[in-house]
Amino acid sequence: MNISPKTVTCDDDNLWVELNDGRTLGVPLAWFPRLLAATPAQRKDCELSPRGIHWDAMDEDISVAGLLAGQGDLTQAGRRAA
Repeated sequence: MNISPKTVTCDDDNLWVELNDGRTLGVPLAWFPRLLAATPAQRKDCELSPRGIHWDAMDEDISVAGLLAGQGDLTQAGRRAA
């Protein structure tokens, strides 16, 4: 079974991703600086694909595989301290 996002929501501190296998993942927005800096309306404006989530206006892509592996933003500017 291919694990894909079913729904995506954000609160003030976390990104919540419901997966098609019934799990819900919650990760800190601090892992994704572009999402942390975005407005609630910008965070809602995303597209789901079989492999992840895309925010066109912010040029942000988050894969389900990365979330399951506990990875945040892996771009050079957004890299978290280990």
